[in-house]
This record gives sequence, structure tokens and C-alpha cells, in this order.
Amino acid sequence: MRLRTLRAGLPLVAMSLLAAAIPGVATAAGTADAAPARHCAFHADTRQQHCFDTLAEATGSAGAAAADTRDGEVVQGTLFDEENYGGDSFTIYGSGLCEKDGWVDYQIDLPDDWKDRVTSVQPWGDCWIWLYPEPGLGGDRDGPFKENTAYVGDLMNDRTQSVGLS
Repeated sequence: MRLRTLRAGLPLVAMSLLAAAIPGVATAAGTADAAPARHCAFHADTRQQHCFDTLAEATGSAGAAAADTRDGEVVQGTLFDEENYGGDSFTIYGSGLCEKDGWVDYQIDLPDDWKDRVTSVQPWGDCWIWLYPEPGLGGDRDGPFKENTAYVGDLMNDRTQSVGLS
């Protein structure tokens, strides 16, 4: 009886060893390689969204030293769904810089595919990023995030539904 249990487990052990030795091989219990990251650009004024294969394309900075403009518009912030600016990104751009007058200059309700995903942020265009757990800048906010933040913290990690830029 013990021998049958061992033999039944051999194919599974062999597949596990093979999968560990050869990158990209999926076992019956595993999954295929993850889809490549998706990088979207969202215009705060027109509400138009376009997605690209690279972050550089989304920010309009391919070949540029800094991600501060996209097609003549100002990049105001980039949201990432993983720590340390990894995974998918959502770049917000608009017609101008943010003013430091105590008011939110741009308000965005995230599209459904971006709700509850924000984990790290990069502010641009003299903007500070405020994160909210409800649409319409509702609920307890967190921020302002005034500089690149590799992890937004436990309060808003994977809980953001709207964003204010000031």
C-alpha cells in the first residue's frame, strides 16, 4: 500500500522538479505566465483613456529625460498597482500644472478596472496626489503624496476609488 502511494506521487514530483528547473513551464497545479503590464494614459479634462505597452509610451517620455509632458499636455501623476512602481500603471495628464492654492485642481473617479488597485504613486506637474476610498473624493483621504511613494501604506493600499490632484 505504501508503494502505491509513492508511485502515484512520482509524476507530480517529477513535474514539480521539471517546472522548477525550466523557467516558463507550468505544472497542472500552476498557471501560465502572467500577462504583460498595461500602461494607460488618462486625460483629466477630456476623460479620454488610451493604453500602451510601455510606461514611456503612456507618459510620452520615450527617449525623454523626465516624464513631464505628453502630447503638449502636463503629466500630473502616475498610479501603479504594485509596490515600487511595478505592474500596470495609470498616468493622469491634463492641461496644466497644479496650483498650490489649497484646492483640488483635478478630480478623477477611477475607471472600474482601476478601482481598489493603487499601491504606489508618482506625482508630476507640481501636483500632490490625494487618494480616496470612495468615488467623488468620498471617505477618509490619504495624502498628500508630494513625492514618489513606493508604497502608499495600509490605509489606502488597494482601496483607492478616486484621486484628487492639488
